[in-house]
Amino acid sequence: MSELAHASEKHFDYTGSKLGMWLFLFTEILLFGGLFLLYAVYRSLHAGEFHTAAQGLSTALGAVNTIILLTSSLTMALSILTLRQGKKNASLALQAATILFGLAFLVNKYFEWSGHIREGIYPDSPELLSRSHGEILFYGLYYVMTGLHGIHVVIGMAAIAVVFSLTIRGDVTSERFNKLENAGLYWHLVDIIWIYLFPLFYLIT
Repeated sequence: MSELAHASEKHFDYTGSKLGMWLFLFTEILLFGGLFLLYAVYRSLHAGEFHTAAQGLSTALGAVNTIILLTSSLTMALSILTLRQGKKNASLALQAATILFGLAFLVNKYFEWSGHIREGIYPDSPELLSRSHGEILFYGLYYVMTGLHGIHVVIGMAAIAVVFSLTIRGDVTSERFNKLENAGLYWHLVDIIWIYLFPLFYLIT
């Protein structure tokens, strides 16, 4: 009877943890969904100016960051798979790789942002304020949405780092892997958001 109760408790914990994560992810979707809607409204009102402003962004850097995050999603998924197969060291290596990919994304974004700032293109700068209203709106949304996404990347990296330490300690195992799965769900959401941000800002036609 005690074994049955223990198994039931484990199932409840797993289900409750997963449900809680999905609810949290839903609030994140609402947050970015509102920003995407705002972007769509302003773009419809200033289509030509948005297109002109987008020419100042580096499609190459955006594409590189897209490849980085897509690869990080793969390593994150493989880290869960290998842990469930009992390959702890392989899972740890893949978790570490995911964190490094996240760091590479942030470094790339740092150089991109610093390049814009050197050109005098940042919120309330004289250079930006001298441009059309649509271009000002474009860069305002660009900094807010990519900046907020960057914060989520940092949070995702921190969550994976915590799970990495728990895996080393043996608290996350092939039988108790829900924490790694939840971190993976959050990381995949971060990647999906970028998949939308990339074409919206870098591939405007």
